Amino acid sequence: MHWLDWLIIAAYLIYIVYDGIRLTRRSHGLEGYFLANKSLPWWAVGLSVMATQLSAITLVGTTGQAYDKGMGFIQFYFGLPLAMVILCVTVVPFFYRANVFTAYEYLERRFDAKTRSLTSFLFLLSRGLSCGVIIAAPSVILSIVLGWNETITILAMGLSTTLYTMFGGVQAVTWTDVKQMVIIFVGLAVVLFVIFSQLPSGVGITEALSIAGAAGKLETVSFNTSPKETYTFWSGLIGGLFLMLSYFGCDQSQVQRYLTARSVSEGRTSLLMSAFVKIPMQFVILLIGVLVFVFYQFQAPPIIFNRQDIAVVDSSRFSGEFHQLQQQYQTQAAARSTQATALSNAVNSGAADLAQQRDAYLRADSAMSATRKQAIDVVKQATQSQTFSDVNHVFPTFVTTYMPPGVIGLIIAAIFAAAMSSIAAELNSLSTATVIDFYRRFYRSNASDSHYLWVSKLTTLLWGVFACVVAFYAMQLGSLIEVVNRFGSFFYGSLLGVFVLAIGVKRATANGAFFGLIAGMGTIAVVHYGFNADGQVMSFLWYNVVGCLAVVAVGIAWSLVGVQRGDESSRKAAE
Repeated sequence: MHWLDWLIIAAYLIYIVYDGIRLTRRSHGLEGYFLANKSLPWWAVGLSVMATQLSAITLVGTTGQAYDKGMGFIQFYFGLPLAMVILCVTVVPFFYRANVFTAYEYLERRFDAKTRSLTSFLFLLSRGLSCGVIIAAPSVILSIVLGWNETITILAMGLSTTLYTMFGGVQAVTWTDVKQMVIIFVGLAVVLFVIFSQLPSGVGITEALSIAGAAGKLETVSFNTSPKETYTFWSGLIGGLFLMLSYFGCDQSQVQRYLTARSVSEGRTSLLMSAFVKIPMQFVILLIGVLVFVFYQFQAPPIIFNRQDIAVVDSSRFSGEFHQLQQQYQTQAAARSTQATALSNAVNSGAADLAQQRDAYLRADSAMSATRKQAIDVVKQATQSQTFSDVNHVFPTFVTTYMPPGVIGLIIAAIFAAAMSSIAAELNSLSTATVIDFYRRFYRSNASDSHYLWVSKLTTLLWGVFACVVAFYAMQLGSLIEVVNRFGSFFYGSLLGVFVLAIGVKRATANGAFFGLIAGMGTIAVVHYGFNADGQVMSFLWYNVVGCLAVVAVGIAWSLVGVQRGDESSRKAAE
């Protein structure tokens, strides 16, 4: 990279770490460290909510997803606005007035300690796994830009952010989130401008979108009713609604954000801000991925984007076969570029043979896809792997190859900003739940605030190490944006079901909630490892619906039976 890029990245990292440490002086006492003394304005909380969700996975994984499969991923967010409205009416005022540190504290008041402990444990497990994936995403960038081994980059990113978070509190996390979101917005605007400036003369937005549309990249809505399809209107509206309700209403990493607001109304406003800014921003990120696809219609893309896979093949007995496929691919790329130019000219001039030009372009694109598929098979043999995905390498490869000096540094800084904001928030919430729901509840209930703060910093370090270990495995799982959502969908629906019982079902009992949660997790396990083992029966988005309904159904049934039998704990909880 150019020295200017290194200067921009270094300046960003130094400033963010300095600013985070500077803000730690406001985090005295347990409430100041975990809840910022409920003193933050709505716009800062709203940006922090967005920053927590907008990890580097969003920039790296979503752009790669759009390059590979198009705009259909936007359907994942169709349930978000409705979920935020529901949460603003129900959960936000409920948790805020309950005066709790964690969402799971309330469950002990409503039910019992075992229900609180199990839900908090499931949060810790799911969010710890997801944090590992969040660390893995920027490690892809570093491995490409610096040529480092991915193990080194995971440790460099994960442990450095962990150390920074240990000295912060939610005050430091929130205000650095605000600055990082500004960097991200500027970075996205610059990427769009540079991509358009690098397209061939005569290829404007209309021609670019026509090429993307011909390749099927602009299909944003599918009304397919099959539960096997991951991104459809119905899975996004229904499955996505349940996922968003659980994520923003039951996940400590999000609940802790709006518990820092000055009032209930400001907490509500912060969520609504996220609801109605997130989808347009996600649309822009997906559009960038599609435009990268269009750009590569006129420039030959790598046959394989992951340089480490290519290095493995080059040192194997498959090297000769792979290089023959590369030469064939380059020839086909030149032919496709010719057809893409012809299609662009036909769109620009309104030529009568537009349909024929589109068909010719699609044939050239199909020939390239067939050759790439053969290359992927060779990579699988050389790496002795049953799976392959390089979508996470598409955007960073494009940035480091074609962006001008200075812009590369800005975009990488934006990716770092997205990663650090999410990692810091996740580690802070993991530490909060560990200390409040387990350490203080079961081990040291009467210690001083200074003792709990020391333990919080230690648990932050331990969770950071755990997340790094998960990151090593996550790198092999395919599209990181899907991986993190798959992790969450194993747990979120069942957690949502417990809170539905707690807040919405007056006669739900402690045993009903506890065994309902176990039943929900068991149902998801059966669906995933049983029905989906031999062939996919439903997409992971529907797990959230299935888990929630299973918990509510079993919880209500168990509660009714327990009350009828006169069980003391059941009767007490029902009352």
